[in-house]
Amino acid sequence: MAHPFLEKLAAELANAGIATLRYQFPYVEERRHVPDKPELLAGTVAAAVGLAAETVPQLPLLAGGKSMGGRMTSQAAAENLLGPVKGLVFFGFPLHPPNRPSTKRAEHLTKVRMPMLFLQGTRDTLADLTLLRPVCAKLGSPATLHIIPEADHSFHVLKRSGKTDDEVMTELAQTTAAWADRWKD
Repeated sequence: MAHPFLEKLAAELANAGIATLRYQFPYVEERRHVPDKPELLAGTVAAAVGLAAETVPQLPLLAGGKSMGGRMTSQAAAENLLGPVKGLVFFGFPLHPPNRPSTKRAEHLTKVRMPMLFLQGTRDTLADLTLLRPVCAKLGSPATLHIIPEADHSFHVLKRSGKTDDEVMTELAQTTAAWADRWKD
């Protein structure tokens, strides 16, 4: 929750007109290294969404996260645990373990019944784009894939990209805001 990436992203999303609710999974809160069972992780996501809906019932809700947080959000959505959420945003969806290409982690996405935005870097070792592009294509119109050239899983870019990490952070937030405007109603 207090990771510098998430703090910067929350600030950029606020600049783009999107409020955020950050939370931690129990294993992180308890400073354990091994993640909780998927059911507990998805339940934590659902509890956070419930709190957001209760706190600001007048705002349209998106849910999502960075890496595993996004994947657990998508699993909660596939289980219909997210109530009033209008769409999902994934900042670096972890399609597979590092450098071990597979699409197994995406199988549940066919059960998600809301729009999804995938923000991915071309150097992300947890999401081979030759696999993620067909996954998104198969999902059809609910899935939007936005590629950040030269970005890795943490959205760090190489100097040759012509962008700074701060510019990428702004792009992530502005892309999310523009995408969310499509799903307000």
